[in-house]
Amino acid sequence: MEGYVRAKLDPGFLPMEQVLRAYERDVRAGEHARLTVAIERNHGYCEVETLDVFPDGVDDARNCAVIERLVKTLLWVYGGWHICIHGSRVIYAHLKAAYDFGGPCDFDRGFMSRVYERPFAVEYFEDAAGMPAGHRSAEAIGRHLGGCRIGFDAGGSDRKVSAVIDGETVFSEEVVWHPKEQADPEYHYQGVVEALRTAAGKMPRVDAIGVSSAGVYIDNRVMVASLFIKVPDDAFEKRVKNMYLDAAREIGADIPVAVANDGDVTALAGAMEMGVTGVLGIAMGTSEAGGYIDVDGNITGWINELAFVPLDMQDKAPVDDWSGDRGCGASYLSQDAAIRLARKAGIALDETRKPAENLRVLQAMMEEGDSRARAVYETIGVYLGCAVAYYARFYDIRHVLIMGRVTSGEGGAILLGQAREALGAAAPELDGRIAFHIPDESSRRVGQSIAAASLPE
Repeated sequence: MEGYVRAKLDPGFLPMEQVLRAYERDVRAGEHARLTVAIERNHGYCEVETLDVFPDGVDDARNCAVIERLVKTLLWVYGGWHICIHGSRVIYAHLKAAYDFGGPCDFDRGFMSRVYERPFAVEYFEDAAGMPAGHRSAEAIGRHLGGCRIGFDAGGSDRKVSAVIDGETVFSEEVVWHPKEQADPEYHYQGVVEALRTAAGKMPRVDAIGVSSAGVYIDNRVMVASLFIKVPDDAFEKRVKNMYLDAAREIGADIPVAVANDGDVTALAGAMEMGVTGVLGIAMGTSEAGGYIDVDGNITGWINELAFVPLDMQDKAPVDDWSGDRGCGASYLSQDAAIRLARKAGIALDETRKPAENLRVLQAMMEEGDSRARAVYETIGVYLGCAVAYYARFYDIRHVLIMGRVTSGEGGAILLGQAREALGAAAPELDGRIAFHIPDESSRRVGQSIAAASLPE
């Protein structure tokens, strides 16, 4: 643990970025081999990563442990259905087994197969020339505010809707709901329709509807989303996949609709508010959501599912309820993380309460100056700073926009201060180069729904 950033309530925390830096340093110190990883996704897009590793037969265990976490990161940042390996048979065999049916990465395999509607594959290439070449795309997003628009943001513990006329918000509403606990998709559908109708009633007409929602969306269809985790697969196919399009038709048959991942909309909201680009948005709510606006002001088509990106390499890292994996973002940058740390700090919470209710208890204690509550926010700040240091390997980040219930109140400022310190300690070359931002309270509550309103042309 010597030399690693320390987290007050989590002394075993092993930040992924620092573990990877130590690995790279040790590899370069001796004989090494060259490994190439390519991950293909939809439309032939492909991300390629080349790095030095120990040769096969030299510390295979460390090779496999670190590279498996790195490949998982590439998969959840960029998305993909096809992992291609060149340069190490041992690493390939380890990944092949990990992503096989019943393997430790079975959740990842199933998730990506569902998103891209193709069988997941891990393949070895003897000839480097046969490896897929890197291929990226980017497209403009949002910033359309003319006319009468509805922006809807579906969160895990509340839903927000805004009515926007020519860029001015004339109505905003936030309603508590519990979509992750409901197996009947009618609960979700009626909640969406009610929100849209409420906003529509505040304007003379509706010209466009934009939706920000946790999950993965292709052509405005829901492919995978934690909001519907309890919905059976057959009901998901029949009622959920086209839910937002169907709900919009209840408002008007020909109204343009655009649905985007809430993380991308978080980044868009920040980019619009601050007039900047190179924005990584992180929503710290029921889970962790990520989104990215590149330095040209576009979205990249990457999956940006930061909830499943590894952040901690310790053996006893917390396990995510959905994926079953250890040490991933959902357990560190979310209300679940705040509640877990509160208990470690000795704060007694009512097990019968909803997580959002326990988070409010923690926030109230923070407002009263409770030192235990402060330690929770300081620890999450360390998590955040180390996470951003790691994310910067994959994103060109100029600004980090933090949103979500975890950052509300006085704890948010403490969290950010600690994050800045941790970033400088984990990646000194980034110190001062990345700015952290938390929107003011009013824009934090409805900012995503307003940005969502700008999505459709």
